[in-house]
Amino acid sequence: MKPAFEMALIQRGARLRRTPFFEATQRHGAKGYTVYNHMLFPIQFDDLEAEYWKLVNEVTLWDVGVERQIQITGPDAFEFTNLLTPRDLTDCEVGQAKYVVITAPDGGIVNDPVLLRLAEDRFWLALADSDVLLWAKGLAHGLGMQVELAELRVAPIQIQGPKSKQVMQALLGEQVLGLKYYHFIQTAVQGMPVIVTRTGWSGEVGYEIYLLESDQGSALWESVMEAGKPYNLAPTGPSDIRRIEGGILNYGADITLEDNPYEVGLSWMVDLDQEADFIGKPALARIAREGPRRKLVGVEIEGERIEFNMTKWPVSAAGAPVGRITSAIYSPSLKKNIGYAMLPVEHAQLGTVLSVSVPASGERKATVVPRLFVDPAKEIPKA
Repeated sequence: MKPAFEMALIQRGARLRRTPFFEATQRHGAKGYTVYNHMLFPIQFDDLEAEYWKLVNEVTLWDVGVERQIQITGPDAFEFTNLLTPRDLTDCEVGQAKYVVITAPDGGIVNDPVLLRLAEDRFWLALADSDVLLWAKGLAHGLGMQVELAELRVAPIQIQGPKSKQVMQALLGEQVLGLKYYHFIQTAVQGMPVIVTRTGWSGEVGYEIYLLESDQGSALWESVMEAGKPYNLAPTGPSDIRRIEGGILNYGADITLEDNPYEVGLSWMVDLDQEADFIGKPALARIAREGPRRKLVGVEIEGERIEFNMTKWPVSAAGAPVGRITSAIYSPSLKKNIGYAMLPVEHAQLGTVLSVSVPASGERKATVVPRLFVDPAKEIPKA
């Protein structure tokens, strides 16, 4: 079968790695890829709005093998992992996952992974797109901590959408239905060892299946596709429409090393009262006292439908530049253009009117609104 996308358009030579599901995504018609954690990441199989409706109404399958797993083990594993993040991990049980941020000495965000605790002294970090292994190795060496750090040949897929529970039940039986939000189990799919988490990047009900034996990527993919046939399962890329609606941030776009948790609405993960130290604690304590100077806010952009922004669009107030759009897209459910903007706090109040420079369209009026456009209490993914 001729692939739907010519890889030579984005790859030259063997420098970029491929996930264990790459051949399956080619067979099933991936139309576009990006580079993420030095790997090829399928981002589209159909029209993006068609994929959105598939996610919202039925169930979708994503190759997210680019979420590289950094394993932390050794006598100092807990102390070191707890040092990486301002979120207090003392209440993180074995079998539990947590969304965390990894911070730099100035409070900037190095990454925002999902953390899994597999044993008292064994942790995984499912990474967004940045080189955390190098950061962690440098810290461990500099601090003289007894930890072993490695990137595993473990690759996840995501099954997301309101019918994801039925697909997972078809794959694994009744055991999966009792899995709590942000918890995981170790099990097998047709003899293939996996870890299944009740997590996702969609704002919908969802699961991730971490394949532990990377040579079985095609077999796992086809097993999921077969189990999903009665529920109209379709392979898609992750939906930026739905994640923006749900207030989910994208590292590199909405979060960068220049941003701290207080600026991007993640201060709830900063536990300054914990006894343990963590990287960036003094800086984050100062920011908490003084207040952030910038804030990432929600915006509604007036006018005709916009396409997903490929650059960070300039934002102005009274003719003067004040910030930038980090993500913006048209929501077919809300029937309006929505997105996020990083702004000085004096321009970040709800109801503030701004101007956004949209390429090939000119200036558009925009208004600051709450950042969670849909399901602000996050009840849907917990259902």
